Amino acid sequence: MRSIEGVGIGLKHKHLQQFIDNKPDVAWLEVHTENFFSQDSTAAKYLAKISQYYPISAHCVGMSLGSATTKCPIREQHLQRIKNTISWLQPSLLSDHLSWSGTENGHYLPDLLPIPFTEEALDVVAKNINHAQDVLQRQILIENPSSYLTYIDSPIAEWQFLSSLIQETGCGILLDVNNIYVSAHNQGFDALEYLANIPVDAVKEIHLAGYSIDNIEGQEVYIDSHGHKIYDGVWRLYEQVIKRFGVLPTLIEWDTNVPELSVLLAEKKKAEAIILKVVNAEKVMNDQAFL
Repeated sequence: MRSIEGVGIGLKHKHLQQFIDNKPDVAWLEVHTENFFSQDSTAAKYLAKISQYYPISAHCVGMSLGSATTKCPIREQHLQRIKNTISWLQPSLLSDHLSWSGTENGHYLPDLLPIPFTEEALDVVAKNINHAQDVLQRQILIENPSSYLTYIDSPIAEWQFLSSLIQETGCGILLDVNNIYVSAHNQGFDALEYLANIPVDAVKEIHLAGYSIDNIEGQEVYIDSHGHKIYDGVWRLYEQVIKRFGVLPTLIEWDTNVPELSVLLAEKKKAEAIILKVVNAEKVMNDQAFL
């Protein structure tokens, strides 16, 4: 299992052949685990070849860690399929979302739905994370959600909820900068306050993505669409993230209207330029401190 450093991109089916043929200059790749459950599929065979050259982060969408179900058969089967996949893929990092998709009667919804930030929900999510980590024998990174509305009964701040999960489960954090930016706009909280309350050592991976803008009843709502170039405000927030958390594995995420690979590589270079800017500025400050 190789360590992950630098800026990576999400590996998409339309780019598989390019990675086989050309081996583009990318530090690492992230895949959606569920897309490769069948090890005999053509896509999985491509990925097995590609993973010989690139470290892999496995990003899941179906653990439904916020579901208030106990030993749901469908979820148990899903965990086993994830376990089987990571056994041959050997990803360096493994992650899923702070959300729910499954219901008590075994139905699964095709979306990542928000949870209320309550003590009861905290207990449910913590138990689910602990169980998943026990089954998978791996630390799971939990991605902060994007949100558009809040529950009336949600007394705990999102960052406090995440911090409590870290303490109770030993999970890590996949810090999605775009999600923070989107939620801060939609809900009116301070994104920098959010960052200041996330434990530094818990963040293991960063996501960057583009959002879309909808007008709903005269209000601009930012939608976490992953189908657009990264906006300037997200880049500025990413700079603050690097200043607080240090240089961490960073992903350029683009899941809808996937462009040509060259577009993703250009976004990667922007992230690398911001990292270099922050590192050089800190070096100058450290040098001046010794004068």
